[in-house]
Amino acid sequence: MSSGTVRRATPQETGRSALDRKFARLGWGFATPALVVVLAVTLFPIAFSVAMSLSHVTVSANGFQLSGMTTDHYSLLLGSDRWRHAVVFTVLYTIGTVVAELVLGTLIALVLEQLSGGRGWMMALLLLPWAMITVVSAQLWAYMYNGVYGVLTAISESLTGTPFQFLGTPTPAVLSMAAADIWKTTPFVAIIVLAGLMMLPSDVVEAARVDGANAWTAFWKVRLPLLRPALVIAVLFRILQAFGIFDLPFVLTGGGPGDATESLALLGWHVMFTNLDFGPGAAVAASTAALVLVGCLIFLRAFRARVGDEESQT
Repeated sequence: MSSGTVRRATPQETGRSALDRKFARLGWGFATPALVVVLAVTLFPIAFSVAMSLSHVTVSANGFQLSGMTTDHYSLLLGSDRWRHAVVFTVLYTIGTVVAELVLGTLIALVLEQLSGGRGWMMALLLLPWAMITVVSAQLWAYMYNGVYGVLTAISESLTGTPFQFLGTPTPAVLSMAAADIWKTTPFVAIIVLAGLMMLPSDVVEAARVDGANAWTAFWKVRLPLLRPALVIAVLFRILQAFGIFDLPFVLTGGGPGDATESLALLGWHVMFTNLDFGPGAAVAASTAALVLVGCLIFLRAFRARVGDEESQT
């Protein structure tokens, strides 16, 4: 066949493409209601927050009104030490908890993979902390951390002779809150990683072991690169959740002591609903969404660059 000849599609190919288009239209038809709901409950509030953050907000007994356009709210934010502290705390808290959950979740998934019996029961028990409502989980930890009758306080007193104040000083309060968060959300990471492990081709690992690789080398050089898509999903979900953390510090510490555990979401709530500063509060919410978007894009770009480098080396 010459290079200028145009190949005509066979009847089978034409029928298959028409069937694919029919299924695609059917899929979009089923997905449209869900997409409308997602747009209504996510994109609209974000767009409205951005509009409020760029407007003069007048508060009255009948509610609030938007008028004009201004960037004063963002200027106020950039000059606020409290906002900068909330940004630093939220970023460091997100990085620390996500890394800890990723490591612990991967280790738990590796253990569950090796179980021959009872895996279902173990997975059900593992999901209990994650399935628990965060407010309820935070209240349980608040009881354990309580400086008067808390179980953990009593244990620390029996070991050291003096009761340890978990939530009374900045650094212990941050670590205590992170421990409660890691306890609750590590099972989520473990389940995603376990699903990725179960889908890995066994022949690749067996070939690596035949070549003389030990268990650690086979995991680090063979299984972990294949597991990277599942890890990316887990990390992205956890970044979105950890960066917008609100209920855990709200219940445990209220952002204290001082502003040691005040996240961006909690700061926005305080500014908007405690101080009734709707414009600056909306600016905090919009800046939080922007930082989450930038962080996710940077992570995805770094992941793609890493995969591209590995493919070019192979």
